Amino acid sequence: PDSGRVVVAGHDNISSPIQARQSLGFVPDRPFVYDKLTGAELLRFSAGLYGLTGPEVEKRIDELLDLWDLTPWKDQLVESYSHGMRQKLILSSALIHRPPVLVIDEPMVGLDPRSAWLLKDVLRTFADNGGTVLVSTHTLELAESLCDQLAVIDRGRVVASGSIDDLRREARSETAGLEEIFLKITRGATDSDIARVVGD
Repeated sequence: PDSGRVVVAGHDNISSPIQARQSLGFVPDRPFVYDKLTGAELLRFSAGLYGLTGPEVEKRIDELLDLWDLTPWKDQLVESYSHGMRQKLILSSALIHRPPVLVIDEPMVGLDPRSAWLLKDVLRTFADNGGTVLVSTHTLELAESLCDQLAVIDRGRVVASGSIDDLRREARSETAGLEEIFLKITRGATDSDIARVVGD
């Protein structure tokens, strides 16, 4: 990093990188998956990366596949999975080792409405049980409904952070939603700008 440090569950990412990574579950926005593995094999492989094997892992795999309604396809090659099924499999992979911290980039990509609702419930339950969830998203409605602490990033820099009420105060609008707050804080196009460009 250029500056600063990251501490994950008490582990510094520079001085204790392995422990820091083992404390994370990560879902990238464009995950790589091994297409020639079955869903169950991919989760078994993921568990093995954390040194987990045996009957407890098999039980955990079954729990996660069942949670996301993937059990009927657990012995099918991942190459046959739809985009949404792959997303649910990657979410399962991130949760396989019960990490204290979950980092998710654009979590709703490819999910049907029921799975999106389920994911929100899973993330809330994860946080309610002491876990930390860091979500990166352009879907501001999702961030507003799901997160209790928010950070607005503009051109690679955090320009505001805090609760939704903190951000409302910073935007000088006590009733604004996150979209309006974001536009005010980052000085996005105003209604008059839009009218000038696309109006008569």
